[in-house]
Amino acid sequence: MIGATDTDKGRAVRVLSVDLGTSNTVAVLSAHGQPPRVVEVDGAATMPSAVFAEEDGRLMVGRDAERRARLDPTRFEPNPKRRVDEQTLLLGDDVVPVNEALAAVLRRVLDETTRQLGGEQPDEVRLTHPAQWGPVRRDVLLSAARLAGMGAALSLVPEPVAAAAHFASFPGRTLAPGQALAVYDLGAGTFDVAVVGATQNGFTVLAEDGLPDLGGLDVDQALLVHVGREVSHRDPQRWQRLLRRESTADRRTRRALQEDVKDAKETLSRHPQTEVPMPEPFTDVLVTRAELEALVRPALLRSVELLGRTVHSAGFAPDRLAGIYLVGGSSRLPLVGTMIAEKLGVVPTSLDQPETAVAMGAHHVTADGISMRTQNVAHPVAAGAARQTGPHPAPAGYGGYPAPTPAVVPPPPPASFPSYPKAEGTPRRGRRGLLAGVAAAVVLLVGTGLAVWLLPSGALTTPTYTAEECRQPGQPDERGFTGCLRQLAGGVADDDTCGPGMGTGPAAAADAEALGVSVTCSTPGLAGAQVTYLHGSSVDDLTQYTNGLLDRTGGGEVVQADWKGNGLTGRYFAAGGRDSSVLVFRVADRPLVGFIYQVNTTGQESATSPAALADYFEQSIQPGE
Repeated sequence: MIGATDTDKGRAVRVLSVDLGTSNTVAVLSAHGQPPRVVEVDGAATMPSAVFAEEDGRLMVGRDAERRARLDPTRFEPNPKRRVDEQTLLLGDDVVPVNEALAAVLRRVLDETTRQLGGEQPDEVRLTHPAQWGPVRRDVLLSAARLAGMGAALSLVPEPVAAAAHFASFPGRTLAPGQALAVYDLGAGTFDVAVVGATQNGFTVLAEDGLPDLGGLDVDQALLVHVGREVSHRDPQRWQRLLRRESTADRRTRRALQEDVKDAKETLSRHPQTEVPMPEPFTDVLVTRAELEALVRPALLRSVELLGRTVHSAGFAPDRLAGIYLVGGSSRLPLVGTMIAEKLGVVPTSLDQPETAVAMGAHHVTADGISMRTQNVAHPVAAGAARQTGPHPAPAGYGGYPAPTPAVVPPPPPASFPSYPKAEGTPRRGRRGLLAGVAAAVVLLVGTGLAVWLLPSGALTTPTYTAEECRQPGQPDERGFTGCLRQLAGGVADDDTCGPGMGTGPAAAADAEALGVSVTCSTPGLAGAQVTYLHGSSVDDLTQYTNGLLDRTGGGEVVQADWKGNGLTGRYFAAGGRDSSVLVFRVADRPLVGFIYQVNTTGQESATSPAALADYFEQSIQPGE
């Protein structure tokens, strides 16, 4: 196995392993023949993966970024990894490429490591990544590492492989060839599960799956909603303003509240109860571990059930595994181990610190154990490198899709940054050809109620509004539409199935009123689907919510294109997976968004493909020109 004792021309090899996580980054170093140790940054074993854009263009990271966020939260991104699929981040007035934000985090780790090595740099750097990440996301990670100055000796290690190597490094935990270990990884952004088999040369992933909508951040959000229910009646308007963050002061207060909620969650992992400090005029809220467990039990049950299915898909029974290994900071929740034992009949194992297990384990992976699929990846930062043309990988983070186009369109990203192509063999059709085909169909269906759905929505005359008039939601009509929403919905708004709210389906937000005015309509011709329109006061809030919807699909392909109609312009993003498909269509210069959400109710292997969903949007939902 590769480790700190390997030599290169008679000297000890300095190996740095980095686990760039959604909330925190962990680095482990082995040098001078010593065992691997955690690299403490700012005196702590974990460094926040946060970035803050200074007005002079500098990027602050880690705890420095968190401190700066108190002054101007609009220039702060706490979880850049969760936005790995976006090309750029809008931090204040600055447009920052995502790979540069990730590079800033990695550069801080490298600088501290170099300082501790007396000015010398590591000879080799290993970066861990989720097993489900495809070539596009791995390219972004490699691009960030090279921008950070981590050198040419870079290799990627799948996180479950690193976790298995860490498990096997403990006395009495050796995995013999033919044995398998289940890795339950509950991090801040996602839940990932894998069954890793031991071979003669190392480890291989036998089965993998995950839940992109379950992580520590989602637990935090559930607890925030809970405490909100306890206190919001005291001053409903103040609470709504806090959620919508209309001013810098509101953003600062919301940021502080989120940190207090997170601290309370961590405290409940160790104690039966704690208090959440609340901003004025609200009183502090006492929460118990039992209350938290009641909030998260349904979500954790999904993770345990998925763990069981993944183990069986790898050809094992839970009791035939070498163990179930818990990694990721959120796996500290006592309920996790309890539910696994109850449902699968196996008591899971947690060794050392779950936050550091992956970075530690990367040191113990043999050279043969670093899979070829992680090494044969184009390095897009090389001069003249072509853009990525492979399929988009399964989403793995909250906000993992491009942000809405800002009012001032930023310059295009550098050519070295990977882009997401449309699906091969499914070109976006021209509007002229689309209208001709639709017109022919309408002739056959004249006089039926379906005609309005086959015409591009908005083909009938609809009043238009300026961006300034749409800056805040107006008074909705009897069907729930504001005037600006009717402009976005076009002819769809005339359908009798439309009604106020987001319904009760899986796409409904727990705090829908905080997002703004919403209205939902049925979608003839698309089983198990509905279209929802939202008019809010915060583009950021709408983006965060719809990014989460796209993440839920877990699909491997993304279709995106510009759209226009009814005096509006924007961009849509379609993603699909086994259980659901989503298409989000955003408006470039105002807080309006719509989305089609389909649940797979047909029994097919997957929901509607992103390309087919994009065709449906262009034909039936997109407002006419």
